[in-house]
Amino acid sequence: MNTQLENLLSELTCATSVDAPELLQSLWSGYGSISRYNLIGAESSGLPLESVVVKEVRLPDTAHHPRGWNTDRSHQRKIRSYQVESTWYRDFSQACDEHCRVPRCYGLEANGEEFLMILEDLDASCFNERRSDATLDEMKACLSWLAHFHARFMGHHSAGLWDEGCYWHLSTRPDELEALEDAALKRAAPLIEAKLIECPYQTLVHGDAKLANFCFASDGRVAAVDFQYVGRGCGMKDVAYFIGSCFDEEECTQHEQALLNYYFEAFSQAISRYQPSLDAKTIEHCWRPLFKFAWADFHRFLKGWSPGHWKLHGYSERVTREVLAELELGKQK
Repeated sequence: MNTQLENLLSELTCATSVDAPELLQSLWSGYGSISRYNLIGAESSGLPLESVVVKEVRLPDTAHHPRGWNTDRSHQRKIRSYQVESTWYRDFSQACDEHCRVPRCYGLEANGEEFLMILEDLDASCFNERRSDATLDEMKACLSWLAHFHARFMGHHSAGLWDEGCYWHLSTRPDELEALEDAALKRAAPLIEAKLIECPYQTLVHGDAKLANFCFASDGRVAAVDFQYVGRGCGMKDVAYFIGSCFDEEECTQHEQALLNYYFEAFSQAISRYQPSLDAKTIEHCWRPLFKFAWADFHRFLKGWSPGHWKLHGYSERVTREVLAELELGKQK
């Protein structure tokens, strides 16, 4: 075990000793790991912890991207994402509550382009279930989390986070845009993004709100992890991306409106809780038409990044063509 890390964990948690780590997963492109460390003796201190999760970011000898996007731009984007995540845990995460639960942060370290984040073990806090497929009720629990997160940070500053949340926006993805063979979508990409950016109601978006980044408790509660791409944006970006992470073409068509309705019901309740001076219906009137723009925005990225991806199905194409037709109609007026 890394002696320096063991000493740091003991110092932060008052543990008398630390067990060897249990690897939970490797980070994307070999940039480090996420591990669980069991703590001995910490329960007798003022911080009764039995374990923590450590996200350790270290540079690989040779970066290997699963889809071949190995560039300096890709590397810089990853490093920036870990800087953002560290800032999120230090300056923003404490504002979240049980309605938009996130891991507590016990310590942060940074050394150049290497980062260490010592976080609450959500498994030990009863959020110990993961889903590769979700029921509608489980999806609604995640959408409620997103609704409360968006309401909590509506109009909030994003200092230190991404100026534009989510990992697929154009300013960081010129290579994927260049690779896009859909000429009409390529031409419209800046207009689609502009619609989302120019929306007057901006919040913080999670930025990678896929099903795999939600942790479930047996009583139906959820918590979210992985805040590398949190930043300013329209909440529909998270909602469209989340639904797309759960459903195939037929399910998207069948459930889209019902899930959108549920999200905005939860959002209305969350606005009343966090920011009662705002009118949830006014924000919904602005956001709801942007759902399809958010969907088309991600579709644009995916089509350039991985043309054979399973999410590039008929529903996504249909929604994107509707957006392109609407933009063309707007030009003619």
